[in-house]
Amino acid sequence: MAEPIRVSIDGELMEPGEATISVLDDGLLRGDGAFEAIKLYGEHPFRLGEHLERLTTSAQAIHLSYEPEALWGEIHALLADTELPPESMIRVVITRGGRRIVIAEQLPEWPPAVAIALVRLTPSEILAGVKSISYAANMHATRIAAEQGAGEAVYVDRDEIVLEAPTSSVFWAGTDGVLRTPELETGILDSITRRVIVEDVAPEEGRYEASELRNASEAFLASTTREIQPISSIDGVELPEPEGGAHAIAAADALRIAVDLERSSASGL
Repeated sequence: MAEPIRVSIDGELMEPGEATISVLDDGLLRGDGAFEAIKLYGEHPFRLGEHLERLTTSAQAIHLSYEPEALWGEIHALLADTELPPESMIRVVITRGGRRIVIAEQLPEWPPAVAIALVRLTPSEILAGVKSISYAANMHATRIAAEQGAGEAVYVDRDEIVLEAPTSSVFWAGTDGVLRTPELETGILDSITRRVIVEDVAPEEGRYEASELRNASEAFLASTTREIQPISSIDGVELPEPEGGAHAIAAADALRIAVDLERSSASGL
């Protein structure tokens, strides 16, 4: 987690060192809750409505009740009352104990490109598509990748079908030059950044074997905080375009245009 700047708990604004929740909250004891991370461009939270809709979907999937209207107001109150640096984000968490947490954070620093390792994962169907705070497996996958000399993991299932990275979506172009990404039906998260790329760049979506990703001519990860991050190597083998290629550029352009259009609309220009 990046460095926190300001925190709101159930609408009460406070400094990070003052923020507490009960040690008996199952959000802490069992990782039982849901969350969203939203990047700020200037002071504008990109696709906030879509993020909060997905939060509601996650909450409903795990039978977790909360007050969406209160949370919406608390987010805007935090943003209005907090002086934020240029590279910032907000994290929204709802816990089984009934707490609504909004954290203003500095963005994590990502390298310009990343080496990945493919890690076997058997996804839980009961949590497919849910952005749960039970992230221990995700974080451990990244540690497994680090032990193999990589900066990030990409999951493959027991049938060697490519899924996603612990906190991002994966895209790649094969030797035929066609951009591909796993379909949502594989159980991956319906990423907001992935939506922008799918809508504007129109990659092929399907079920793809790990061998197809390993033979990519270029590949990249996409997420709220990474935006578009080229993949430099896979399982120790450098890609032909380790710093990204035409598809990564097109995806980055699509995201930038989507951000600019939303900010212009929000400002009334």
